[in-house]
Amino acid sequence: MLSPDSHRRLYHAFIDQGLEPWLARLPEQLARGLDRKRHGDLPAWEKAVAKLPTLPDERRADLDRDTVSVEVALTEPQQRQCHNLLKKLAPWRKGPYALGGIHIDTEWRSDWKWQRVAPHLSPLAGRRVLDVGGGSGYHAWRMAGAGAAFVLVIDPSPRFFYQFQAVRHFVGDADGGRTHFLPVGIEDVPERIEAFDTVFSMGVFYHRPSPLEHLQQLKDALRPGGELVLETLVVEGDATTVFMPGERYAAMPNVYFLPSSAALSHWLERCGFRDVRVVDESMTSLDEQRSTEWMTFQSLADFLDPEDRRRTIEGYPAPRRAVLIATKPA
Repeated sequence: MLSPDSHRRLYHAFIDQGLEPWLARLPEQLARGLDRKRHGDLPAWEKAVAKLPTLPDERRADLDRDTVSVEVALTEPQQRQCHNLLKKLAPWRKGPYALGGIHIDTEWRSDWKWQRVAPHLSPLAGRRVLDVGGGSGYHAWRMAGAGAAFVLVIDPSPRFFYQFQAVRHFVGDADGGRTHFLPVGIEDVPERIEAFDTVFSMGVFYHRPSPLEHLQQLKDALRPGGELVLETLVVEGDATTVFMPGERYAAMPNVYFLPSSAALSHWLERCGFRDVRVVDESMTSLDEQRSTEWMTFQSLADFLDPEDRRRTIEGYPAPRRAVLIATKPA
């Protein structure tokens, strides 16, 4: 188990941000999220991050570009060592990254999603941001690159936690210590904390068996007047259209409700959000989600009907995603 000292940066950030109501829960949440008894591969991931070599202080981090990049001088043996250690954290799903000359070509071209989302956001400069289900933290680094004052990723996956820590090892303090990761889910956020200016929930909603409860949790995390950014799978249809697949959708388990964009807009309004708008809706392409050297397992191409790419292997409509933005009343 990592020592409490390893999380000092997170503790201090919570104090600086006035998150004292959450602070008392951090020790238990970190211990549970990084419990070796629950996650058998966790020691190997922790060891891989710990073995990353000490890097020169001089580095250049560019967090506001499609590939989150850190330029730092590595010897050839160091680069080989880093490459091998980063590979031990695979599969890498969200990115891409370029760390010390090592290009991590992730399963998702997450930069494409960011390009669809970013033009519609209230400026992130100076804002306090919560990224729910943020994976390895790719979008969180982009948020920091856009000037956010504080970014917190929450995701219960310990693999993503250690991927984030690996990227942090390269970034160092180049982000001013503004980007953080806590291995918990939205249900672990204190109720009605109302602490964040912007809350992102991207790729999470369809995994929630109680979708309206999820919307309320997101709303409770926002300050009055704050902005919600919701990205999820949808289906075509009107305000009454909601689809619930069987045990799997595109080979994914635990997929529950896929509403139309119109239905989801209605749900947001019923939950008390205002200024609800659909800013993007598009099909997921085989170029955006695919297998790579850093994610060698099956990907989207394997989950679609080979004779009709408009359908999943289960016969359902192929993945279609929408981005909605809404405001919590002041």
